Formats: sequence, structure tokens, C-alpha cells
Amino acid sequence: MPSAPTANRGSAHGTAHGATLNEAQREAIRYLDGPCMVIAGAGSGKTRVITHKIAHLVNAGMRGSAIAAITFTNKAATEMAERLASLVRLPEGERPLVSTFHSLGVQILRRDCKRLGLKPSFSILDADDALAILQQAIATTDRKLLRAAQTRISLWKNAMLGPDEAAAAARDADEHRVARAFRDYAATLAAYQAVDFDDLIGLPVKLLESEPEVAQAWRERLRYLLVDEYQDTNACQYQLLRLLAGPRNAFTAVGDDDQSIYGWRGATLENLARLQSDYPSLRVIKLEQNYRSSVTILRAANQLICGNPRLHEKRLWSELGIGDPIAVLACDDEESEADSFVMRLQAHKFERRTRFADYAVLYRGNHQARAFEQALRREKIPYLLSGGQSFFERAEIRDLMAYLRLLANDDDDPAFIRAVTTPRRGVGNTTLEALGSYCGQRQVSMFAALFELGFETRVAPRQLEALRSFGDFINRIARRAAREPAGQVLDALIAAIQYREHLFDTLEDKAAAVRWTNVGDFVDWLKKRAQDEGSTLAQLAQSVSLLSQLERKDADADAVRLSTIHAAKGLEFAHVFIVGCEEGLLPHRGGEPEGEDDAGESLRIEEERRLMYVAVTRAQRSLTLSWCRKRKRARDLLARQPSRFIAEMQLDANPGAKRTIGAGAARERLGRLRDLLAPDRGKG
Repeated sequence: MPSAPTANRGSAHGTAHGATLNEAQREAIRYLDGPCMVIAGAGSGKTRVITHKIAHLVNAGMRGSAIAAITFTNKAATEMAERLASLVRLPEGERPLVSTFHSLGVQILRRDCKRLGLKPSFSILDADDALAILQQAIATTDRKLLRAAQTRISLWKNAMLGPDEAAAAARDADEHRVARAFRDYAATLAAYQAVDFDDLIGLPVKLLESEPEVAQAWRERLRYLLVDEYQDTNACQYQLLRLLAGPRNAFTAVGDDDQSIYGWRGATLENLARLQSDYPSLRVIKLEQNYRSSVTILRAANQLICGNPRLHEKRLWSELGIGDPIAVLACDDEESEADSFVMRLQAHKFERRTRFADYAVLYRGNHQARAFEQALRREKIPYLLSGGQSFFERAEIRDLMAYLRLLANDDDDPAFIRAVTTPRRGVGNTTLEALGSYCGQRQVSMFAALFELGFETRVAPRQLEALRSFGDFINRIARRAAREPAGQVLDALIAAIQYREHLFDTLEDKAAAVRWTNVGDFVDWLKKRAQDEGSTLAQLAQSVSLLSQLERKDADADAVRLSTIHAAKGLEFAHVFIVGCEEGLLPHRGGEPEGEDDAGESLRIEEERRLMYVAVTRAQRSLTLSWCRKRKRARDLLARQPSRFIAEMQLDANPGAKRTIGAGAARERLGRLRDLLAPDRGKG
């Protein structure tokens, strides 16, 4: 299965400066006299600065375990920890905390959550499970409306607004409806003894604000903070950092205002300005030497981003040479755009003796990938796709995995909630809220609580019967899973819950058939795995949480990367194609609020310009931009104009006397190239 690009973070030119540090990097590493802000341009070695600063702190006498490096993704945290381990060797208990914001939030909550009325084994619901609860609160099956409501609630939480404040801030009838659902959603989570991902930041903030001794304990434990990708923080994350830093103000924030591209999920550039106003003694250090890209690519990037107002002026420079000229392709339509890319890739790969993994196609939206997938498949060129849905993230697979997770661990409350309500078996929100409230008081799991005598008085006999009937069923399956062949028990489980009937009762026939086929594939895969390993279903269930990782085994394969620009942030590739460089697409025009004023339009274009800047600065040696004169929207073929960003980079959007690459010409040239390269194909 295609998966996300992972191979080229911090590789090639990104480490070209070897063991030496430039003057600005050394200053950032050695400055310990107060709060520090490092403005780290693209490819300027920010991870190197963070890890070397941690090593410097340890060498200066600070305990490693008193240092925390906070970033946004598990991948970035893993890379940082690996780099740090090569610089400083410490016993496990003395190592710095290298963590995501959310992982740090979990640690804070697990230790002191009783003060917020949560049991230590509170459940963490992922976005899909949380959406099911929100669906009940908002009483709709419209997935688009539900996703929009989930996003709005997330933004409110990130801005530290509770249901009451959200209701006061609601701007129209739709937002008032969502605010009412927010109240019910929050109440249900509390009753379930559960939190969502946003709560993993918001609740620690609430805890540290309301419990001074807890805040002081964490400040004593974490005496120096380093924050990566600071420009991506939202208001809630900023407040968490302020509370952890306390009056000591011992921190280094590393970020780049030119790469702030997550405003749509609550990140705010105001945090950079607030940092300077909240910490008047803040030392600002700029990293402007780029170790990734050619001079030509950086010149275009600098020309582009100077169109934005900037908090911190900087100009990236490089010692890596002029490099290849930037190419701009004007194409008839998306089919000719994809064919032209494949033709150029094969010719370039033959000429330069490169690998497929050296090439990336970056686009604004996932829908643009389809034409490139088809063209690559036709030529039998391997590729990896980011942004697509993982097989193990599909709703039907997650439904069955919930049962397997529950068989492996009956204390898994999120798995219990999903299994007991899918398919529906007479257990509703009211029943689950009563169960959640009881298990919170008793500090036990939901599954254990439903069998306790004390719970019998909390619900009506009919509700109790439905719950215990489900509990008895899970216990029977668990006994069989420990001794009978895995395939036999799996078939019995799916038949007993009538999952096929559930799909066809709740979905259109075509959609239900697709999901049922996926279930069959999943079950066949599990049966084969159990047979190969000689394991029972109980043993197989123990590793079910790892299943989603198995499809990523090809993440480092020699394959072209197809990725959204957002997903490519932090990565780098030798040769980058940015496609769909058209007005309305990049910059994107979809989804802006009705009646958006000039200020709102300006801010939107500024973020789109930063997104283009991120795309351009992923390239190391060559960069190609393409746009289509016509592009399909639904069944219509609409005329397009080249993106304003092409002109802003002082590039010609219509090179070669307005020549346009048509699908027929591209296909013909591709055929000739295929014949030419025939002896070379397959050698990579």
C-alpha cells in the first residue's frame, strides 16, 4: 500500500556542513542567559542546533532528565532523540525528555489527573471515535457537517474556549448549533472518563493554572525547555509553555515565521510577536545559511516570500553553487501535466543516474494525485503516496480491531465504547454515561464495572441486561480465542455481531459492498498471519495495535514521492516538481468564508504564499513548476491562469514563446523515450 514520504528528512545537503557549526548556530547553542528565540530559515540546521544545545547544557552541568525538547510529530521526536543519542550518552533515567506536545500532556495528566476528576487510566479517543460521540450530540449523519463541527470545536479548544465561551463567541446560527453540541460532547467525554487530542493540551493547561503546586513540581522537573517548530503553536500550546517555563524563563524557541502554514488548525503567528512582548529580554538569533538548496532555488524563494510582511527579516543564502535553472511548464490539462512529469523524470533519471526516491511531486490538494498515480502506474514506476487513508484507518477495519483490542485487553475503554455501540445493540449514550461515571468513581475499567453489583442500581434493568449480555459475549469469545483456531473464531465473531447486515442496513448497497470486501481482505490477512505464526486469535490480538505499522515497511523504498505540500514540510528531495501552480489552486480559493473582507483575503494569500515557499525550499538541486491552461472541475473543463507566485519569483509562466505541452505530444515523446530507455529499465 502507498504510504507517506519519510526517507529524506535532513539528508544529503541537510548535513553537508559536517562537524562544523557556523557563527549564528554557535551563538544559539551557547546562549543560556535568558529566553532565546532562534529564527531558523529552511534548511538552516535547526535540529542540529537543538540537539547540540542539549549537549551543551549537559556538559555545562545540567541533569539530562531536567531538559525537555518539545516538537509536533512522533517522527520529528524520534529523529531528534536519535541524533541526541549520538552526541550525549546518558543512562536511561538521565536522558532528556524528547516528546511531542501531546505526549507531554499525557504525562502531566497521568500523574495528576485525579485533581481534574479523571481516573489515571482515562481513555484517549482518536478523531474517529470522538466523531462518533459528536454525531450523537449534533444529531446528524452528514459527514461533511460533522467534520466541520469537529474542526470548529477543535479551534475553540485550541483558543482555550469552553462550551460557554464558545456559545458567546458563535457568529451565526450554524456556530450556535455547534456550540450546543460542544456542550453535550464535553459532558459525554467527562462521563466516559475520556479525553480527545485537544484535551491533551487544554487539560494540562487547566491543571497547571488551577494547581500552583503541580505547576511548580513540573517546573522543578523540567528546568530547561527547547521548542521546535514554534511558529506552528496555537494559543493553548503557548500557554502550556509559559506555565512550564514559569518565572525562570529558561527556554529556547526555534521556528520560522516564513514557514507558518497551519493557520487553518489554530496555529498563530501572533505567538512570535507575543514572545517578544511577554519576554522583553528575549534574545533573537537568525539562522540564514542554508545547507540544502542551490543558489538559484534560494533566490526564487527569497523573491517569493518578500511579498509577505515579516516579523523577522532574513535572507537565505547558500554556498552550494548556482545549480540547475528552474523550469516552468505550461500544460494543456492535468493528464498532459502528469505525462510530461513522467517523461521528464525518466529522461532526467537516465541522464543523471539517480534513484526514484530522489524525486517528489508536491501539490496543494490530495485530489491532484490521481493523474500522477495513473501515469506512474502505466510506466510501472514505483511511488509512495502521502495523505491517503491507511487501510487500518478505514471505519470497517477499526470496528473489527476494536473487538480484537478488547479481547487483548478488557481495560481498553475506547475499544469497549466502539465495540459495544457497533453494531448498535441497545446501548446508548445515557447508559454509557452512567457506566463511565460509575467506573470513574470506582477507578476501574468500563468492562470491569459493568459486572459489579454496585453498578446495578445506576441503570434500568433493560440497560443492564444489554450491557451484561455484551460482556458475556466478549468473555465467551475470549475463551474460544485462547484455544480454538483463529480463523474459526474470527468467522464466529463476525457472524455473531451480524456485521455484514450492519453495513447493508446503514449504508448504500455500493458503499456497503466495498466495505464488506475490505473486511474479507482483513480477515483473510489475519487468518494467514495466524496460520504462518501458529498463533491463536488471543495471541494475534495482543499485537493488533501494531498492525497499522506493518504497511509502512516500504516507506524507505526507492520510489517517487507524491505528497501534499503540508505533508512534505520538514522533508527534502533532490528534485522537486510543484504541480498545479494556478490561480484558485495555489493560491487556493476554496472554503473561504462568505463575505471575507480585504484583510481576510490578504491573510489567506499570505499563508498560501508561505505554503508555496515551503514547497520551493524542499528542493535541493532542481525545481520544476507546472500549471494547466484547463483543468477539470466535476464534468466541466475550466480555463486557468498561472499562479501569481510564478511571477513573484521572477519566472516566466509561458516559456518558449507560449508553447504548451499537450497530452498527445507528451505521450508521443514518452513513447520515444521509452524505446530509447528500454535496455536501461529496471536497473534504477
